[in-house]
Amino acid sequence: MDHRAVLAEALREEEMTRRAFLRRLGATALVAGATGVFPRPAAARPPRRGGTLKVAWIDTVDTLDPHATSSLGAGKITNNIYNAILKVDYDGKRVRFVPDLAEKWEMPDPVTHILTLRRGVKFHTGEEFTAEDVKWNQERLADKQVGSPHGWKLAYLDEIQILAKHKIKITFSKPYQFLQVAWNGSTGRAGTIVSRRAVEKHGRAYGRHPVGTGPFRLVEWVENNRIVLERHREYFEMGADGRRLPYLDKVTILLVREAATALGAIMTGEIDGMGTCPFPFVAMLRNNPNLTVYGQVEGNYTYLGMNNRKPPFDDKTLRQAVSFAIDRTPIIHQAYFGEAIQACTPISPPMTDFYNASLCGSKKGQAFDVEKAKALRAKAKVQGEIEVDYMTTAGATGSGGAGTRVAELVQPMLAKIGITARIQLFDQTAWLKKRNTGDFQMYDGGWIADLHPDQSLFSEWHSEKPWNFVGYSNPEYDRLVTEAQFETNLAKRKALYEKASMILAEDAPCAFLTHFKEFKVLSKRVKNFQYIPADLMNFHDVWI
Repeated sequence: MDHRAVLAEALREEEMTRRAFLRRLGATALVAGATGVFPRPAAARPPRRGGTLKVAWIDTVDTLDPHATSSLGAGKITNNIYNAILKVDYDGKRVRFVPDLAEKWEMPDPVTHILTLRRGVKFHTGEEFTAEDVKWNQERLADKQVGSPHGWKLAYLDEIQILAKHKIKITFSKPYQFLQVAWNGSTGRAGTIVSRRAVEKHGRAYGRHPVGTGPFRLVEWVENNRIVLERHREYFEMGADGRRLPYLDKVTILLVREAATALGAIMTGEIDGMGTCPFPFVAMLRNNPNLTVYGQVEGNYTYLGMNNRKPPFDDKTLRQAVSFAIDRTPIIHQAYFGEAIQACTPISPPMTDFYNASLCGSKKGQAFDVEKAKALRAKAKVQGEIEVDYMTTAGATGSGGAGTRVAELVQPMLAKIGITARIQLFDQTAWLKKRNTGDFQMYDGGWIADLHPDQSLFSEWHSEKPWNFVGYSNPEYDRLVTEAQFETNLAKRKALYEKASMILAEDAPCAFLTHFKEFKVLSKRVKNFQYIPADLMNFHDVWI
């Protein structure tokens, strides 16, 4: 569909729901929003304290317990409520993992980690943060009875010893190279520090009553309406003015079902930002002089998943035929409006030490070759026309938010090799349930905020890992990605990951499609936002 038609339809939908959305803004709606014109601050203006930032969230927020959620909509919020052992930093070229609650990190040997922790850090309840909190959080995550989706990141945890009130020794059974990613609070979450007292007090309801040490604390959560964060007045980080961060008094996160509703509100200035922006809206928002659109290709990939456990896709030859039948170019331009690049493996550009930009050009990974696809199809176990159900969703999880556009483009490509794909559209909850239980033949998939090959190769495709939804299994692949976890030499580790990637592309448990851009939108009134290519929305030192 022409992008102008998509925008027109979105705006018609927005007009119908906009009044209800504005009522939620209340009497504090910005006066300047009536015209959508904002005063431009002078250059090099010092940070201004106070005010409420209003941001629309169109992605899912399930719980604010960082150890329990894999929702990126929740993760963008928890990153403002909690700190972790490490945090993600980005200088515009390279993603790094730097100290947060760990002021100093020493390794006397490859398996021993001695952390000297920040002093003077307080939870939102006023209690002091100490080494006891790190110990309890690590044990909580590693406890299989807790069932954290991030628990696998501490599978090699061996021993924890408290050396002093703010010093701790953590020993692993092997020289675990993924630890710097696992211990960050944004994408790893295995280093995020929650309040033991709050968890014990609220039990299963803790995710609605989160307590961390971060710059903001939760003060209100109205279901399907809003989440309100308030300044943590004893936060430890200092601003440019020498006073404690954050600069903002409050952040109001409006939980919006319809992206078009948020679009209308930000275009006229009633809100200050959007936590994510669908592809059809990007061009319009970029052309608005009062807005800044942040975004680039992030640590992600999309794919067409095939159920390897049962016919017809238990046949490697048929899966290979599918991978060669798909032309990624129209998908990039029509499904992602040109805001993506081709993916040949799960390793993406922000994985600076491991990404090989020339791989797609060399055609060593998966590539479009319809004649090769037809030749493979002729060798498949099942001959004649094959009919399969193709599961998709309009939610952010399927194809990174491209909705049904990918399925509609892929469908005629598969028809050329004798596969009739019946597109089935599900809401995100139903889609997730079917994917997670293996109740599918083919589906649109996407992984977001992967910053290391161990996330995208080990946890998502190793035969024994729960995120391997298609049921892929190859002992040699498992061996390579496991060995890479403990290889201390960077060049050797890169070689292991690349060899594993080639096996994955050859076995074709899925057809890799794209690495795509992810967008955040803010009014130009909003200053000092630090973009990080990991689907984050940090308000730590933002000011209006």
